[in-house]
Amino acid sequence: MSGGVDSTACALLLRDHYQVEGFFMHLAQPNLAAQEERVRSIATRLGISLRVIDLSRPFTEKVLDYFSASYFRGLTPNPCVICNREIKFGLFMDAMLSFGMTGMATGHYAQILKTDNIHRLYKGSDPKKDQSYFLSRLSQAQLAKIIFPLGDRTKESTYRFVEEHGFDDFHGLESQDVCFLGNNELGNFLESQAKGEDTIGPIISTSGKRLGSHRGLFHYTIGQRRGLGIPFETPLYVVGLDVEKNAVIVGSNSDLLKGRILAEKFHWLSGSPPDTKKMYTVRIRYSHPGSIAKLALQDDGSGEFVFDEPQRAITPGQFAVVYDDAELLGSGIIVGEKSPQ
Repeated sequence: MSGGVDSTACALLLRDHYQVEGFFMHLAQPNLAAQEERVRSIATRLGISLRVIDLSRPFTEKVLDYFSASYFRGLTPNPCVICNREIKFGLFMDAMLSFGMTGMATGHYAQILKTDNIHRLYKGSDPKKDQSYFLSRLSQAQLAKIIFPLGDRTKESTYRFVEEHGFDDFHGLESQDVCFLGNNELGNFLESQAKGEDTIGPIISTSGKRLGSHRGLFHYTIGQRRGLGIPFETPLYVVGLDVEKNAVIVGSNSDLLKGRILAEKFHWLSGSPPDTKKMYTVRIRYSHPGSIAKLALQDDGSGEFVFDEPQRAITPGQFAVVYDDAELLGSGIIVGEKSPQ
């Protein structure tokens, strides 16, 4: 339970059919005391017990350290994907099961169906709220213990449902995209974690010409236009981050278009790779709608996506998530790109 509308709706939907208990994760989130107080109040109104599980230390080690280290290596990480695998559906679910629970229900907008003894993950019915992307590194063992009661609902129908049960104070309380930042800006958080990391360095063009100075690689990401501070006759965008030279590389919008993506450390939810003769929809970040691509896999666990159309702002560190229609098959970590061929 997070104190939000989705976990509250889950408890309401399930309590007439299951013995429901609430669990709250104590992480490194801001305003922890106020959040815990709200969760306790909701649990009391629901008539269910609540347990608080302190995972602040492993959350720091497995999520925060990964998050900061990735930025210092010139990558753009997705902490929610790692948190879901290692913490929420990892240590947190393990704690629930140790207390005698038979499964874990959350308010994710995604769906799980079992066919041929395989637990398959599908997009949520609400395209605006589908959260399947963030679940792309889960295992069969994890999927087997998870229930997503909201997978076939829309966000608005969830609000209406809880309001019908007397919970009318949720609007405007959406969770943060990056829960541990709160009102802190990303750059400020990373500066606090820098610990001697190189900061000031050159901003150079794709031809190698120095155009200015940057404030630290972790302040920049591929595709960024604002905040460069360089007067130029045409718009400039961040097209690369060179960690060895501590340099930000800038170029034109066309320099951001790539037709081939290199990825590594593929993970397939079924345990086996898909048929590489087929074409799939691939999302290169959560906000990306997806584009058609062909997948080529190597024996070392790496692979390449060849897109029908060039994609903009390929960002190393992000997850390339593979879908077969509405089913999420798996994902790889983006390590680079190639120009359209």
